[in-house]
Amino acid sequence: MDVPLWVWLVTIGGMIAILVIDLAIVDHPWSKKSGPREFGMKQAAWWAAFYIGIAILFGFGIWYVGGGTLAGEYFAGFITEKSLSVDNLFVFYLIMSSFAVPRKYQHEVLLVGIVIALIMRGIFIAIGAQAINAFSEVFYAFGALLIFTAIKIVRDHVKQDEEDKDYTDSFAVRMVRKIWPVTDDYHGAKLMVKLDGRRHVTPMLMVIVAIGMTDLIFAIDSIPAIFGLTQDPYLVFTANAFALLGLRQLYFLLAGLMDRLAYISWGLAAIMVFIGIKMILHALHENHVPVPEISTGLSLGVICGVMTITVVASLFQSRSKPGKEPEPTGSGVRGGSGE
Repeated sequence: MDVPLWVWLVTIGGMIAILVIDLAIVDHPWSKKSGPREFGMKQAAWWAAFYIGIAILFGFGIWYVGGGTLAGEYFAGFITEKSLSVDNLFVFYLIMSSFAVPRKYQHEVLLVGIVIALIMRGIFIAIGAQAINAFSEVFYAFGALLIFTAIKIVRDHVKQDEEDKDYTDSFAVRMVRKIWPVTDDYHGAKLMVKLDGRRHVTPMLMVIVAIGMTDLIFAIDSIPAIFGLTQDPYLVFTANAFALLGLRQLYFLLAGLMDRLAYISWGLAAIMVFIGIKMILHALHENHVPVPEISTGLSLGVICGVMTITVVASLFQSRSKPGKEPEPTGSGVRGGSGE
């Protein structure tokens, strides 16, 4: 799809405006005495529905302007990236639990994490688009990476390594500790404070560093996944952006379900294998090998079907064993190799 520069600028400007409005409405009305408010479930539900509604309306706009094929690619990419974003929430949940982030400051941490994720994905989208335009063989590498990631997700899920990870002792966090002393307690939302004449960093900065590094690893997995569904940079960017917008509201909405989505990692692994195979078939086709290609409609159907089955099976499993809550092994395993 040939997208003019002004459309890019309007799209990016619109997303920035939405984030600013979100920030002004959700974060601004604080009392100077009581500080930031805790994020409520009702408020989270309304905002999550708002962001999903905008993403759907945008997809219909793509349908109106570019046709059903492009719209199908966008929706397949959006659903995939949204699923991966939900997977990211599990790691954010574990990170903030490890650092004991007060609930009233968690939405600030998530906002910073989303902004970092958008920047990371923008960079990787630009690099990926250039690589694909230069040579189609990059699809082999992307496909292999997705299949490898899927295998790692299943392996870590079976071994249940997640609970043993100490996000407070990751490589990036250790590097920060070597440069600056770290306070034992939070000082509101401040990243740095001056104590006894010396500048200290607060646990809030350490949380942001941990989430930023996690975002980097997530971007490496997410971008190849959506390039397997569409090679249009505009659709890749917008699907990613709309999947990330509203993520912090979704975090609080799903907080009570984190331990109940026991099978989400299996669903994500299946989707990654499917997209990986799709990319390899596409690369073979581009090199004039007579192999079938997977259509956008089939991709969309498989992704929706797998995620539906995964969620329903997870909820059914959690209800069938009321005395034993499932472990939160559903996600975050993608970030395991990066720290």
